[in-house]
Amino acid sequence: MERLQKIIAASGVCSRRKAEDLIVSGKVKVNGEIVNQLGIKVSFNDVIEINGKILKREEKITYLLNKPKFYLSSVSDDRGRKCVTELIETNYRIFPIGRLDFESSGLLLMSNDGELTNKLLHPKFKIPKTYNVVVDGIVEEDVVKTLSKGVLLDGVFKTGYSKIKINKKNFNKNTTSLQVTIFEGYNRQIRKMFELFNYKVIQLHRVSFGCVEIGNLKQGESRKLKPFEIITLKKYIEELNDL
Repeated sequence: MERLQKIIAASGVCSRRKAEDLIVSGKVKVNGEIVNQLGIKVSFNDVIEINGKILKREEKITYLLNKPKFYLSSVSDDRGRKCVTELIETNYRIFPIGRLDFESSGLLLMSNDGELTNKLLHPKFKIPKTYNVVVDGIVEEDVVKTLSKGVLLDGVFKTGYSKIKINKKNFNKNTTSLQVTIFEGYNRQIRKMFELFNYKVIQLHRVSFGCVEIGNLKQGESRKLKPFEIITLKKYIEELNDL
């Protein structure tokens, strides 16, 4: 059960504030009866009418996409760049949950579920996001320790605790492969963290978002999250909220 104004807003008809105005002005019916009081809750099976027209509600759906490099995490771009929505054939109006920068690849969730999106992006939940990272240069252990404890980016944002593990130092290619887990979503955060120590990130690939893992999905491919995966993800968020 959800509040009526929330259901109306989620359908894309109008904002929640406008939905409240419609309800109070007597322009909304539920199962044939005018509802003009805020706070009433409805289910997916209830029939909602606005100005005599039945409200069409989309099924909540979430996709897992393995985003290739050089795709924008957006639904459109005024500069003509390719967008992630081009990679998923669907009649649903879906939006990226958060962003992967243009040069990065990997796991990106896309959904029309506004409530799930808000929870996954809300700073208080500190959803872990894990990346396979390759940087130009040999990263020293003291740098890893400093970055793990938190650093100041752009003079305004202090990162929290990060999990950073060196997987391989390739002295022939002068590169370091690492696994990095962060709990925030500051713009180009991992790239800027390593730039503080003059390391350039040359590969950034996200492999997990919370309890969702990319698995064997190939770049450019996508799939719908199954109902049990959505239930598991929501339970995971609830458990984080209880910590």
